[in-house]
Amino acid sequence: MGKPPTTRPSLLLRLRDVRDGPAWTEFVELYAPLVYGFARKQGLQDADAADLTQEVLRAVSRSIGQLEYDPGRGSFRNWLLTVVRSKLSNFRSAQARHPRGSGDSATNHRLNDHPAPTEEQEALWQREHEHRLFVWAAEQVRQQVQPSTWQAFWQTAIEGKSGQTVADSLGLTVAAVYLAKSRVMARIREQIKILQAE
Repeated sequence: MGKPPTTRPSLLLRLRDVRDGPAWTEFVELYAPLVYGFARKQGLQDADAADLTQEVLRAVSRSIGQLEYDPGRGSFRNWLLTVVRSKLSNFRSAQARHPRGSGDSATNHRLNDHPAPTEEQEALWQREHEHRLFVWAAEQVRQQVQPSTWQAFWQTAIEGKSGQTVADSLGLTVAAVYLAKSRVMARIREQIKILQAE
């Protein structure tokens, strides 16, 4: 069974130590797919979205030592969205100019130069974040349950198959399928709750 994820404020503190490999691994697992997915939905091609993700991660690593996390001023996720939007703006400006700019200006100054995200961008960012939370939590739970339990959940909750169809294919009763689905959903919700705890 994997250990529960670190809560957000403590993870942010741990990230200040560049040698804390587990903290950086967790951060990258959680936020790189979020940034990449957001970039793709903003129209970037695969390679450009991957490059943008790397730029954002570099900006975070350069800025995290000076970041004073204060939930009263806003969430880390919103700060990260501002960084992403800044890097996306830099990318689009560079793309229009050719060749690409270096993007080496101080992150805090760049963030102040960009207007607030649009409602559409905020909604997209929120959907991407929720999707990434679900994917991460589901992977944690998948590693903790029996394969048949996982398949019962996945086939009914995600693939939309009927309980009877899944029961027949897995050699379970319909009641066992729905019980497995319920238990896995509860564990996923708990993992998300732990991750969101601040």
